[in-house]
Amino acid sequence: MNYIENLKWRYATKKFDSSKKISSENLEKLKEAIQLSVSSYGLQLYKVIIVENSTLREKLKSVSWGQDQITEASHLVVFCNYTNVKDKHVDNFLNKTAKTQDMEIKNLSVYGDFMKGKINEMTKSESFNWTSRQTYLALGNLLSACAELKIDSCPMEGFEAEKYNDILGLSEQGLNAAVIATIGYRSNEDHTQNRPKVRKSLNELFEVL
Repeated sequence: MNYIENLKWRYATKKFDSSKKISSENLEKLKEAIQLSVSSYGLQLYKVIIVENSTLREKLKSVSWGQDQITEASHLVVFCNYTNVKDKHVDNFLNKTAKTQDMEIKNLSVYGDFMKGKINEMTKSESFNWTSRQTYLALGNLLSACAELKIDSCPMEGFEAEKYNDILGLSEQGLNAAVIATIGYRSNEDHTQNRPKVRKSLNELFEVL
């Protein structure tokens, strides 16, 4: 199974080769992999920002613990969750569903009311945590797709979200930087690539009941 071998190949890249860039063709494949990610109710309550601009990335590096991956990688990917889920988000999804699946929008009204009811039951904190967790599902698809394409990646939580929000103008869009990833190609100088992968054994990790 090539997928398993590719997952064994990937690691959290600490040093990228800044001279190597991801092709536009492969970047589109990665975007599609993210697009196809699962999400609660299928609502995809997040937005993904791909940062290429070097000046902007220098600013972001200063609020990312000074980590070199931010500027050395081919691209920086910022997964942003919606901070305030509204009925319109559900309505937009229902309209898209009706159009895509060629059905009457009225046939989706019960499901729509159900979703709105569950979402409106949440406190602001619960809603924020829920939407931020959705971004990690999309992140997982990105990491796996990168491995399939032999593109290196590094998921990162070491950054100041509020300052990302300011620099990228996210707050006024109702967004929050939840998690980031750098993608590109490993440098020969990154010695961590040669370290054996450390994971729990299958017996430790799984229990069958």
